[in-house]
Amino acid sequence: MQPSSNRLVFVYNADSGLFNTASDIAHKLFSPDTYACDLCALTHGYFSMRKRWGAFIESLPLDSEFLHRDQFRERYPEIDAALPAVFRHRDGKLVELLSARAIGDCRSLGELEERIRAVVVE
Repeated sequence: MQPSSNRLVFVYNADSGLFNTASDIAHKLFSPDTYACDLCALTHGYFSMRKRWGAFIESLPLDSEFLHRDQFRERYPEIDAALPAVFRHRDGKLVELLSARAIGDCRSLGELEERIRAVVVE
């Protein structure tokens, strides 16, 4: 499936794969204060995506793509951004909309959703 040329790209600060997923779950359970992916911490519970987050993504006027750190680095090796981050892919270019710091500053899922709405409407 070819994604739309105008879409949001959410990038987690975690690698893909079964072993990495299991390690992430354990890290969230046993040491949540040191978990490295603020995006995942806000949008996912221990085992799956939060229903509220899924409904929010569906409500957005753009298609969304979700990538893990290793997938992002493979697909966009020229982009050296701190992760997690949210990008917008438009006209063949990827532009950062929310930095790792902006995501880390969010104290709730609602706050993250507000920030995403604000940058998508611009």
